[in-house]
Order: sequence, then C-alpha cells, then structure tokens
Amino acid sequence: MPETSSSPLPRQVADAHVDALIALDPITGTYLGVKESAGRLPDFSPAGQKTVADLARRTLAALDAAEHVEGAESEAEQRCARLLRERLMAELAVYEADEGLCTVSNMRSPAHSVRIVFTMMPTETAEDWTAVATRLRAVPAALEGYRSALALGLERKLFAGPRPTATFVGQLTEWAGGESGGRGWFEEFAAVCPDTLPEELRTELAVASEGATEAVAALRDWMRDVYAPTVADAPNTVGRERYQRWTRYFNGTDLDLDQAYAYGWSEYHRLLGEMRSEAERILPGAGPWEALAHLDEHGTHVEGVEEVRVWLQGLMDEAIEALDGTHFELADRVRRVESRIAPPGGAAAPYYTGPSEDFSRPGRTWLPVDGTTRFPVYDMVSTWYHEGVPGHHLQIAQWVHVADRLSRYQATIGKVSANMEGWALYAERLMDELGFLPDAERRLGYLDGQMMRACRVIVDIGMHLGLEIPADSPFRPGGRWTPELAQEFFQLHSSRPPAFVESEMTRYLSMPGQAIGYKLGERAWLLGRANARAAHGEAFDAKAWHMAALSQGPLGLDDLVDELSRL
Repeated sequence: MPETSSSPLPRQVADAHVDALIALDPITGTYLGVKESAGRLPDFSPAGQKTVADLARRTLAALDAAEHVEGAESEAEQRCARLLRERLMAELAVYEADEGLCTVSNMRSPAHSVRIVFTMMPTETAEDWTAVATRLRAVPAALEGYRSALALGLERKLFAGPRPTATFVGQLTEWAGGESGGRGWFEEFAAVCPDTLPEELRTELAVASEGATEAVAALRDWMRDVYAPTVADAPNTVGRERYQRWTRYFNGTDLDLDQAYAYGWSEYHRLLGEMRSEAERILPGAGPWEALAHLDEHGTHVEGVEEVRVWLQGLMDEAIEALDGTHFELADRVRRVESRIAPPGGAAAPYYTGPSEDFSRPGRTWLPVDGTTRFPVYDMVSTWYHEGVPGHHLQIAQWVHVADRLSRYQATIGKVSANMEGWALYAERLMDELGFLPDAERRLGYLDGQMMRACRVIVDIGMHLGLEIPADSPFRPGGRWTPELAQEFFQLHSSRPPAFVESEMTRYLSMPGQAIGYKLGERAWLLGRANARAAHGEAFDAKAWHMAALSQGPLGLDDLVDELSRL
C-alpha cells in the first residue's frame, strides 16, 4: 500500500540531496550561484570523500522509500528517480574502487576545480572581493586534503599514470608563477581587484593570494619529488575493468566496448570519404589534412585575441537570432550567453560553463589561446555551435530555465557527460543540416571535428583495452594499440597542432571513457530523433521535438533513446 503523500517523493529526495551536497561541496554551490558557498572550498581528503559517499548512500536509502509513496508512479517522478539512482550508484562504484585516491589529470582534478571556481565568482563589490579573500585563505587546506588523498593512494598502490602526472606538475609550476618564480595565478587573479577597495581588503587579498600560490608550489614540489618518482613505472592505461567502471560514470550505460570500438571505425571510414570530397573543393588533388594545412595559412581567419572573442560572441548571437522561433523557442534568459578567453594554464580545448540558477551569471564559452593571436575560422565555427549555440548552452541553460518542472537535481548536478556531449555534437550536425556550413572551408572544419570524435572512440577504447587494429585500417593493421601509437594515429588524422594533440591524449589517459561519449551520445540523439520521426510521420515537428527533448532533463544513454523516441 502506498505511503501517504506527506512522505517525500523522488524529486524531493533529489533536491534534498542537492542541498546536502552543496553544504559539503561549496564549489558546486558557487556554480549554482549560492552566495553562502563563496568563502569555502571542499574537503578533498579521504575523510571528505567518505562523507560525500555516505551522503549518496543515505540518499539512495531515502529514494528506496520514496518510490513507494503515492504519486511516485508519475512519469516526472520516475524519470528523476531513475537518473538519481543511476548517477549515485555510478559515483559510489568509482568511490568504492578508490579512484578518488589517484585523480591526476590535465583538466579534471580537485586542484583544477579549486582554480577554476574563482573565475565563476562575482567580483563587482567589496563584499564579493571579501568572499574571494576568504576562499583564497581556504586554498592551502583544500590542496593539502587533495595531497593526503594521493598519499593514501600511494600507500595502497593506486597510481595515476606517469604521463598525466608529468603534465600536472607542469601545470602546477605555471600556476605557481613559472620556473622563474613570477607572480602566481592566484596572485594575478587577486591583483585585478579595483583600486577603490579599502586598503585593508586589498592587503588581505594580496596576502591570501600569496598563501594560495605557496600552497600550489608545495603541492607541485610533492608531486614532482615524491609522487612522480613513485608512479614512474605505472601504466598509463587502466585496463578493461576500470575502463568499464568509468564508462558507466561518464555515459550512464554499461557499454558493449567491442561494439563501440567497431562503431568508431565505421564512422572513421564514413567521415574520411566526406573529408576527401570537401578537400578536393578547397585544393584539388590534396588530401583532407593537406587542405586543412592550406587553410591554416591561406583560409579565412580572425586576427587578435579580443577580436576573436568578439567574433565568437557575434557567431553565437547570430545563431540565436536565426534559430529562435524557427527551430527552437528560447526564453529571454536562455538567449544570453557570453564569449570569454580562458585563463592560462589549463587544457588546450575550449569549454563551456553553465549559468547560475538565477541566471545572474550567464552561460559562458571559453577559448584557450596559449599565446596564439591568429585564429582560422574553419577551426572554430562548428566548435562554437558545439560549445555555445545550439550546443551546450541551449541544453544546459534550458534545464536551468525549466527547473521548476524538473527537480533541482536534474536541472543542475545530475548531468551525464555523454548526454551533454552527444547533444552538442548533434547540434553541430544539425547546423550542417540546416545549411549553416555553406562553404567547403567551414564544412571541412566541421568534418575534421567529427573525425576527431570518431578517433577518440577508436584510441580511447583501443589503448586502454589494448585492442587490435583492424585489418582494413590504413594505419598499422594488425598491431595493438599503445598510447604512443594512439598519439601518432590521432596526429595523422587531425588538423590540430602537436601541443593540442599532446593535451588531448593526456586527457584520454586520465579521464578514461569520457571522450567516447561524444560520438556515442550523438548516435543516441540521432536514433531517438529518427524513431520519433518514424512514429509521427509527416506530423513530426522538429522544433517541438527539440524543445521537448531539451526540457526533459539529463538522462544516461540507457534511457535517452527510449525517452527521445517517445516524444
């Protein structure tokens, strides 16, 4: 017999989980725009990780009870319950395998989270800067908690790969002011505070930022002198068991990895044929990467860092004007998105950060420049359709916009990487279908990006599982993947410079199973649309389908195709 309606429903359990998590993870709070989070940082130590895991277990127990409450059978409640259970179980599987004791990466670690959260903080008032100073003083303890987790990992023989470790040491060196001992990243951040602040506060910011830099340098020294030598002989790849665990975490499904590997190769061959056709239009007789190298020198480009930021803003603004009312129905606050230049010292790939819950901080795209001042257009157009509009921004901002119809959990922290990356890659394809890539230059750039995502499936699965390269491959047929072969293959099939490819390969080694979600997620979105179109026939309304799909909240790939097919 169902319990009374006064007992919490699944969506209420999910939202209570968000409240409890924010108390433990103030970085998440800042991303959501929770003012009370501003002066704190999480406890990344083993004890802190256990506290978060205990919260997940309590929430799952509460969810078990909530699913028997009257009203829990509704579609909205069931969708939220499935997501919450799947996400928490995936997180616990990672925790229980002690993966949090060997988290070293060039873009996803507690240290990266600590640094990036400062770029999400408001800095308009003296009160804002007081919160910055308070959080700067919390940096040493946060980094020490992270170091203690890595130290316990060393004791338990749980090692990060030597390659991500070396890259991370280099990043920490840059954040600490470089080899020459210049001003560190936190000091640079604090130094932009306005002269109108009280002198006492400006002094407090200077002292706190120096302390944060010293903490970064101390972590760098330990990583370099203790951690790196200990893991020097560890493998850079993770093997099938750990890889399967991480694919569940990033994709929301237990993948057939061998089938996914074969799919990556089928996409590779399809895209290669299309790229050859477009290359012929640009430089007759040339192959795809010869044509792209030609575009690097002679193609359309934007000169200047501020100029490219403005250009990318214009690209997103134009996309919103063209798509709103024709292919999407966008609320005014969803229409607002900002183009930003990424802070130095991170990974080489562009990225997106979502809006705060009240939209006081809009969604933002971030372009790493790393000293570059000349930007070929072919390399950016479809990328900004991916990162901005109609890609990440429309999906993530729409979730926040319809939070009252979902749950706070679905609208904010219950995300599934493959769902989001799949939508963003689908968005690129949609713009191609709608004619927004009208010339060979932009279309070859789009196909180059698609090829990168197909190669990710091949090399990410291939090298972590040590799979055989198939006989019909033009590259080393019959060989077995290693990180070195993966990088060689990736570079041969990419227009990106070696530094970018190096960064990408380090990313795949330190985030196993994440990079495959782009193509596999896109496949799910395309299949869901095809099924819905077949079900509705001539009555299929693409605009209505898009908005319904974007408003249903995040789903793992286990559920995504079924839900999209029913819209």
